[in-house]
Amino acid sequence: MTNLLVPRSDVGEFRKRYKWMALAAFVSFAVVAGRLLQLQVLQGAEYGAIAHENIIRRVVLPTTRGVIRDANGKVLASSRPSYDVEIVPGRVMPSARPVRYRNGQVISHDPDSWPKLADVLRLNPEERRTFEARIRAACASDDDKSTCWRTPILVREDVPRDVVAELKQHHDELAGVDVVGVPVRFYPFQALSAHMLGYVAGIDSDTLAKYRPPGYESLAREEQQRGNPLGYEAGDTVGATGVEHAWESYLRGQRGWEKRVVDARGRYRTAPEAERLIDPPGRLDPIPGRDLRLSVDAELEQAIEKAMRGHAAGAAVVIDVRTGRLIALFSKPDFDPNDLSGGTGRSRQREAFGRLYSDSLRPMLDKTMSGAFQPGSTMKPFSALAGLEDHIIDPDHSEKCEGYVMFGRRVFRCSHVHGAVRLRQAIARSCNVFFFHLAEAVGMDRIARVAQAFGLGQKTGLGINPEAQGRIPTRSWYALRYRGQFRLGFTLNMAIGEGDVSVTPLQLGLAYAALANGGTLYQPQVVRAVETSDGAVVQEFPPRVRRQIPVQPDNLRMISDALYDVVNDPNGTAYPARDPSLDVAGKTGTAQTGYVVKKEDEPRMASFLSQSHAWFASFAPSRSPEIAVTVLVEHGGSGPEVAVPVAMRIVHEYERLQSIRLGRTPSAKSPPPKPKGAPKPAGARP
Repeated sequence: MTNLLVPRSDVGEFRKRYKWMALAAFVSFAVVAGRLLQLQVLQGAEYGAIAHENIIRRVVLPTTRGVIRDANGKVLASSRPSYDVEIVPGRVMPSARPVRYRNGQVISHDPDSWPKLADVLRLNPEERRTFEARIRAACASDDDKSTCWRTPILVREDVPRDVVAELKQHHDELAGVDVVGVPVRFYPFQALSAHMLGYVAGIDSDTLAKYRPPGYESLAREEQQRGNPLGYEAGDTVGATGVEHAWESYLRGQRGWEKRVVDARGRYRTAPEAERLIDPPGRLDPIPGRDLRLSVDAELEQAIEKAMRGHAAGAAVVIDVRTGRLIALFSKPDFDPNDLSGGTGRSRQREAFGRLYSDSLRPMLDKTMSGAFQPGSTMKPFSALAGLEDHIIDPDHSEKCEGYVMFGRRVFRCSHVHGAVRLRQAIARSCNVFFFHLAEAVGMDRIARVAQAFGLGQKTGLGINPEAQGRIPTRSWYALRYRGQFRLGFTLNMAIGEGDVSVTPLQLGLAYAALANGGTLYQPQVVRAVETSDGAVVQEFPPRVRRQIPVQPDNLRMISDALYDVVNDPNGTAYPARDPSLDVAGKTGTAQTGYVVKKEDEPRMASFLSQSHAWFASFAPSRSPEIAVTVLVEHGGSGPEVAVPVAMRIVHEYERLQSIRLGRTPSAKSPPPKPKGAPKPAGARP
């Protein structure tokens, strides 16, 4: 019993160890508790956001680009639904990811869905190999943020609806496959008004860099919105030319987004339990772009296209002389903007660009405003006004035309021997000799001053496509170019629209509109109003006057009477091709291009390029003008024989359409003359 009361030595030793064990346990629990505090409290929000990001994906909702309509409501450009097929490389082909081990054993992966997708999309062997190589390259790294998981690959664009239905049917078998609805720009009239409307294209890197500079992703959302208000991202489509480009900020709209729950295989989950995981707001609806109402008339554009079918290249402009609004802008050859906007696939898009830019007739050039041409005799009314305004000549002044005139050792020729002609007759018959003598008396700078007052040789400011400035030369311009060696011949050529004079069809159309309306030069407009999708007008654009030209009404009236004689006097140059049922005034022009045939030229193209440009600038009705019509047939030959019939058909169709729209029965009129083919020019140019 005594031994029981004696303390054992090993108990004391245990008590000493117990203290250290308790301390170690306490420290361990403290470390675990501290770590839990750090994870759950201090960094809980951060890790919660990461976990939330792994299951919640923000899906971009595309916006709808605004619709473009003509003056009468016909849709010229809209958007149609298109479906693209995208894949997540790591999910569609798990076998492409690096092999992983656990406890020395290879971790098995899900079966590949790629073979099934390739069969559904009917990919050929070459396409299969190409995409498989891209998938394997993307999955060289299996990190969660690598391209294997974060960067979808576009497999097919604009797939047919039956393929979309088949993909939906096999949705459960196609892990990592997503059918994305994308609006594609659609032009129902195809090539009609293509240069004016323009087309859309993928945003280029330089433009994108302006809105998304380095470090853009790290900026706060508010700063991103300020720097990139239209939300441009890589792969976006933007207006490339024409109205699509100039009015991009109105047409574009703004994207929306929607939060969706995804599982480990990247499939969207829509069950109520999944929906509860989405924190509000769960969706931001996209804002569609504004619609545009143009001033152009699609039916009149179609009539111009028919009238120009017999000619290889040219342009036509129709302007409302009372407002400066453009009723028609036509440039030939043209293109189908559907091919260039990407809706038909990238291969066809590349093919179309290659074909268009290799065409020697320059179908991508808007010849109404981007091309400058010698105006020929359509310049003569402005030369006449220069003499009348400064009282250097009077309407009764007469010159004798013997078919040519000698200045120094050079012969300047006329088209005919006109005999004694006064100013009105000289314009009607297009007598070069009369204008040679006029130019000698008036001088280059006076002619240039009047021509520039009417907007010739100046950009109009329309702004939908790059504008050629053209050229109205002056003595100072020649002094710089020829180092003081000015010749009288420069002035003589200028008076008849030859030599270094060049204008665009749009400039000439606006100048003749100013002749018709009493001297008001308007700012051209092609967009009449901005509208909402339900037709409500958001903003309307009234006519804008560039300047009131300081010209005497009597002088303008005299010029208008002479232009009436061009068409209606039996001796007028346009008389043989006139439409007797129409009241038209205008001026013909046949501008020599001075093209020299080269040895390497293909014979057919050389024959075409050696022809003169055929012009007719006009307005109608002559007594109460409504429209100005300017026609250029590029390398067409004779203005009276080629350009006048085209303009007559345009005026005839305009009056017919106006009668129908105003509820009147079109009067029985003789049909307009059919345009003739381009004859070879001979002799001097009327």
